[in-house]
Amino acid sequence: MAFKKNNQNNKRRALLEHWQIIGIAIALFDALAVFASYFGVLWLRFDAQYSRIDVPYLQAFYQFIPFYIVGVIIIFYFFHLYNAVWKYASYTEAVWCILANLITSTLHAVFITLFFHRMPLSYYLGGAMLQMVLVTGIRFIYRIYVMMRDHFVAAPPVSSKDTSAKDNEIRGNVMIVGAGGAGRSLNRELDLSKHSAAIVKCFIDDDPNQWGRYIDGIKIVGGREDILNAVQEYKIDHIYVAIPSATNEQRRDILNICNETGVDVKVLPSIIQLANGEATLAQLKDVAVEDLLGRDVIKVNNQEIFDRIAGKVILVTGGGGSIGSELCRQIAAHSPSVLIIFDVYENNAYDIQLELKRKYPNLNLVTLIGSVRDSRRLESVFSKYRP
Repeated sequence: MAFKKNNQNNKRRALLEHWQIIGIAIALFDALAVFASYFGVLWLRFDAQYSRIDVPYLQAFYQFIPFYIVGVIIIFYFFHLYNAVWKYASYTEAVWCILANLITSTLHAVFITLFFHRMPLSYYLGGAMLQMVLVTGIRFIYRIYVMMRDHFVAAPPVSSKDTSAKDNEIRGNVMIVGAGGAGRSLNRELDLSKHSAAIVKCFIDDDPNQWGRYIDGIKIVGGREDILNAVQEYKIDHIYVAIPSATNEQRRDILNICNETGVDVKVLPSIIQLANGEATLAQLKDVAVEDLLGRDVIKVNNQEIFDRIAGKVILVTGGGGSIGSELCRQIAAHSPSVLIIFDVYENNAYDIQLELKRKYPNLNLVTLIGSVRDSRRLESVFSKYRP
């Protein structure tokens, strides 16, 4: 994913994106392919000599083909044949191509016969077959090229085996943040997992060139600023963040937005695991504090700290709070001579006191109530206990 600043994204919204230019070029090719398919078959039907083609056939063809070309482009558009991400094209896109060609070819046969002239049987069958080959072929040539180019560096294959019991927990509508190789692999695995009832409803990606396009029939609805609206619109139950190559800062910003939605959020493993082929659906993990830091985790020598704690008088201010109580638990496990819990709230302080007394009955534990803003109280505690 190419994560840009929001103002850059907004500027690019107004421009004609690269994929739209490609879509227009493909539409022009389709128009040429449709014309060439039916005219070519008609030409071959009369021994490849233009002068031998019966005039009624030529008149019917020339009168009908402009309407047919317009109809083909409209129908192909509704089948997403101009805004799919063709480098990821697979079964879904192939089905789209086949259905769109069957519908248009059938309409061709019906309308030219009813309103213009009955054509030779070879015209109907040969034109339909040649049209399908040309319009499908041009779309999958690029897909084949990408597969050959990336044969040894492509995203890891998706495993269709039963990955773990975690599959059984996946229910409801899913949003995948990241429309790159990782997001695509994750979508494929969700689709192949026999025990997953999850339905991927949409993709999110910060690359404006992807917006409005489709991967495996699923729309890329917008960038990170569209996450909140998309969650409501598609009634999302789970958000899977598949941006393993993002920086810590980028990951933090994305996860902060995702957490505002109130739905279940999970992240895909690191890019190293993806490269090793180790990242699967079973390895999606809950968002950890480290994911929200926006920086690398600082490594500390815990054993050195614990060695300094042993046999000492330790005072924890705010000891009843979420961070203070966890500090008390860690300290209590490493043999201080005295552990002092100091907090302004009695309930919080006594809750952690009861917990530690149950777990460490031999711990010399003191619980004091007071505020760190009360200098006299602090002087009394320090003079008595010498922490």
